[in-house]
Amino acid sequence: MSLDPPYIRAGNASPFTLDGTRTYRVGSRRTVLVDPGPDAADHVRALAAWVVEAEEVAILVTHGHSDHAGGAPALSEALGAPILGPGTVAAVDRPLSDGDVVETDAGSLVAVHTPGHTEDHLSFRWEAGDALFVGDLLLGQGDTTWVGEYPGCVRDYLRSLQHVASLAPSVLYPAHGPPVRDVPGAIRRYQAHRRARIRQVEDAMRRWPGTSARGLLEEVYGADLPSAAVEAALRSLEALLEYVGDGGAA
Repeated sequence: MSLDPPYIRAGNASPFTLDGTRTYRVGSRRTVLVDPGPDAADHVRALAAWVVEAEEVAILVTHGHSDHAGGAPALSEALGAPILGPGTVAAVDRPLSDGDVVETDAGSLVAVHTPGHTEDHLSFRWEAGDALFVGDLLLGQGDTTWVGEYPGCVRDYLRSLQHVASLAPSVLYPAHGPPVRDVPGAIRRYQAHRRARIRQVEDAMRRWPGTSARGLLEEVYGADLPSAAVEAALRSLEALLEYVGDGGAA
């Protein structure tokens, strides 16, 4: 198996981003940068300096959230490099779909559609490294990522986890946190967490039928939910209620 790819970490650590966004580099002369991170001048300058001697650079984004793609336009301008990723991301120059290939001198990266965190979310299979860059599909620590952005996201998310399991990579490279080397164990952990939340919601709906998501928030997430997390938790709960209401088949 190949060595872990190098990365530069943006200075945007938080409860949601863990140690900050990791921008990975694959290749030396023919290079791609995966998830350029936030629109932070210091981070963009560091990335531009990192690849200044490369002959060809492409910028890959897994999805359009600002902590992943916010710095892409400034980095693209600094390097004269194209931005590749989901076609729904405004900054993207070359849209990628499931199965599309991006070449580097360290092996190809193959786009894998892994919706759930966002509807257009892409992961990238690095075949030479037997690895998958997973963006925000999973984090490097814990057992959950945010799933609440669009109708059907919970069902999509569970299917994406199963799809990643079927690919059987040796290692996952998330944009937040360290590499995941026990891939089957991590996938089971993330599946178990989401299924436990679903069971909580099913139970709450039986006990208090017709109650709104806001009315169930404390029951599902507890009384100690930080105020900064309330909106994200509410949207996640609304997605869970939709999933359960639709019959819950993944």
